[in-house]
Amino acid sequence: MHILRTSPASPFGRKVRIAADIAGLADRIRIEAADTNDADDLLRKQNPLGKIPTLLLDDGEPLYDSRVIVEYLNETAAMPVLVPPGPARLAVLRHQALADGLIDACILQVYEGRYRPPELRGEQWLAHQRGKMERALAHLATHHAVPGAGVPHIGEIAQACALGYLDLRFAGAWRTAHPALVAWLQDFAARVPAYALTAPAA
Repeated sequence: MHILRTSPASPFGRKVRIAADIAGLADRIRIEAADTNDADDLLRKQNPLGKIPTLLLDDGEPLYDSRVIVEYLNETAAMPVLVPPGPARLAVLRHQALADGLIDACILQVYEGRYRPPELRGEQWLAHQRGKMERALAHLATHHAVPGAGVPHIGEIAQACALGYLDLRFAGAWRTAHPALVAWLQDFAARVPAYALTAPAA
């Protein structure tokens, strides 16, 4: 049994959990909570970066980060459903990279407020991250807001997790400006039951 070290609020952990379900591998993975702030958590020995998600294989070998874990799941699945082979591969990986970058920009804003005292917070830095977030959302709305069909690939999964994280940490403020993405996410959630099952508590 593989072990996925993660936390309920982690959008990258959520991405891996949904990917494992879609790949038909969820029953081979046990979810184990990890506390990235706890120096005594074994996570720091399992992953020198002390980051989640980290997947521990049956022999204890760790895999990180989420993109590496997804590649492993894709290769382990009966069919490569998460990342298609051939010409479509790079487009799907680029889609995933954009959605992951959106998540990164959001997390950096959250961390700025969580870990820096108010007098040390950098408004220029926050504005820089907001710019990334706004450009990424605009690009996704223009190029990736058509409801999908069939099994979703990892670009779509990452996009759904990014939007879910925006709902969690930014009170869904993105929704007013991007109704096409709202409709897209509703369609994704209807097609992928694992999206609701992995939703973090508000």
